[in-house]
Amino acid sequence: MDLDRFDWLARRKETAIEPDLEIVDPHHHLWDRGGSTYLAEQLHADTSAGHRVVQTVFVDCMSKYDKSAPAHLRPVGETRFVAEQATHMKRLGGAEVAGIVGFVDLTMGNLVDEALEAQLAASSLFRGIRHATGWDASPDVHDSHTKPPSGLTRSDAFIAGARRLAANGLTFDAWLYHPQLDELVVLAAAVPELTIIVNHLGAPLGIGPYAGRRDDVLSTWRASMQRLAVLPNVFVKLGGFGLDTYFGTGWSGLDTPIDSDRVATYWGDVVRWCIDTFGPQRCMFESNFPVDRQALTYTVLWNACKKMTTGYDADERAALFAETARRAYSLSPCR
Repeated sequence: MDLDRFDWLARRKETAIEPDLEIVDPHHHLWDRGGSTYLAEQLHADTSAGHRVVQTVFVDCMSKYDKSAPAHLRPVGETRFVAEQATHMKRLGGAEVAGIVGFVDLTMGNLVDEALEAQLAASSLFRGIRHATGWDASPDVHDSHTKPPSGLTRSDAFIAGARRLAANGLTFDAWLYHPQLDELVVLAAAVPELTIIVNHLGAPLGIGPYAGRRDDVLSTWRASMQRLAVLPNVFVKLGGFGLDTYFGTGWSGLDTPIDSDRVATYWGDVVRWCIDTFGPQRCMFESNFPVDRQALTYTVLWNACKKMTTGYDADERAALFAETARRAYSLSPCR
């Protein structure tokens, strides 16, 4: 089974627009598993396909965990693996993997400190963790890969772990669904010193009980996102546009992959609302590749992002496409 769908993706050809606009892609994965491969060579091919992608940030996906280590230290294997891929990217030239967001279970109490120390020791690129907490009462909405219980993000144990994370100067990536966003409000208010980065627009769901109810979903989502926007430590990743299995767009089933005009039309109002609510200084575009590759190509994705933001000035767009990500993740300037 061709999970990478290269023949299908090849049916959509677009040329990168505004090729000189600098891009930091703050959300991608690296893996070689289950019939799908996305390693340095594939990332290099995408980031070199026409857009000016100069830096990237890897985000956890349970790659190459160290199965020989104690359970709380197994995710360190992923950080070592990504650091090796980052070295390979340097040899290939072009975009550099400039940051690594790994995993530490924030509910482990005192073991959190040991795990964070091990992650920091594994690579100088380590910038923070993502502890996915996506949960929904509907069996049609899959829980996150960490198998979280309901209400985890606002639990005392999680908040205590988040304080340890902040004390180490590290960031927290939040992957949860739109009905859970108010849990994140609790966390962000309880740990104001922690930089929190909401993944994939805060996941306004379009499947299961949320299918066919986009206006209602977006109304609920906006209310929660406005409460988050009041908290200055919260950033938003503008992306996940190809997450058909969560957003229910149906794009992955099209005969020909979707074009950037249609992506920009579908997501443009949502994206611009986020930018206007949080400000360009707290919003960053992301690719979420190769997950989003199930629905669209890398070139199409960034073309759509550029088309959505033609009404913003040069400084605002510089923030959205590069500078906000650099600041949030404390990335070194490009050499």
